[in-house]
Amino acid sequence: MKPRQSGLPERSASWRAASGWRLRRTWPLHLMIWPGLVLIGLFSYLPLGGIVMAFQDYKPWLGFAGSDWVGLEHFRFMFEREDSLKVIRNTFVISALKMIFGLLAAVAFALLLNEVRSTPWKRTIQTLVYMPHFLSWVILGGALTDILSQKSLLNRLLASMFGSPIFFLGENGWFMFTVVVSDIWKEFGFGAIVFLAAISGIHPSLYEAAIIDGANRWKQTLHITLPSMAPIIVVVGTLSLGNILNAGFDQIFNLYNPLVYERGDIIDTFVYRLAMLSGDLSFATAVGLFKSVVGFSLIVIAYRVAYKYAHYRIF
Repeated sequence: MKPRQSGLPERSASWRAASGWRLRRTWPLHLMIWPGLVLIGLFSYLPLGGIVMAFQDYKPWLGFAGSDWVGLEHFRFMFEREDSLKVIRNTFVISALKMIFGLLAAVAFALLLNEVRSTPWKRTIQTLVYMPHFLSWVILGGALTDILSQKSLLNRLLASMFGSPIFFLGENGWFMFTVVVSDIWKEFGFGAIVFLAAISGIHPSLYEAAIIDGANRWKQTLHITLPSMAPIIVVVGTLSLGNILNAGFDQIFNLYNPLVYERGDIIDTFVYRLAMLSGDLSFATAVGLFKSVVGFSLIVIAYRVAYKYAHYRIF
């Protein structure tokens, strides 16, 4: 009796033929990817070799090979310096305030906008609140500096009401308040997009049933809208934990000054001054590496939390 043929060579040949046919059709798409891959390699992966400076007493004229190796000395020194601990604390506080109140503002705005029945008016409001997101902090920083200066119209009005102007950008307590409020004002409209999308996905029959049961708009929001938004709120809130050490370099750099270093200096601006102004490249690299490791760890933890409680996963 003749043995049965497996058919594997035929299937392998047909698979190779199909793969070659797909490659011939899609090679322009693969070619379009290469410029992006080259840029990522040059600006994201190639500079990772500079991490070695965090473990050296790096001298630019000696290079990586000639600089002395100091191990974890810079990391130990980082936790002993008072100004290092101060900027880490400031970064955590500013980032946490931005995340918490920014999320609350975006959710509240989405709920309020959902109650607007006039479509033209609703679109006008959306356009107005989205616009600040697309403005650079260079532009907004200059505008806020003029608006909040001691001789501005706002401060003249405050002085007439309370007796003295408020130094928003020159007092530590007011500076942190200004940074958090201005960031929320800039981003809450754009951040509400995902919550508006979640609201639009709620089935209308749920609201119809609630109306039949006599529920008013507040009861519908409390028992239908918010529970339906809960998974996306959990996802956005947990994934934002990965940015807990990103307090907004662009914003702080364009608004702060030596008077508010006590409460306004963050890791990114601290590293900038150490590396670019003081020339302490090794210590600046160590601080930046610490931030990156903590941020990556928080991203992994946040991803696991989002998957556990909201069943969210990327792959």
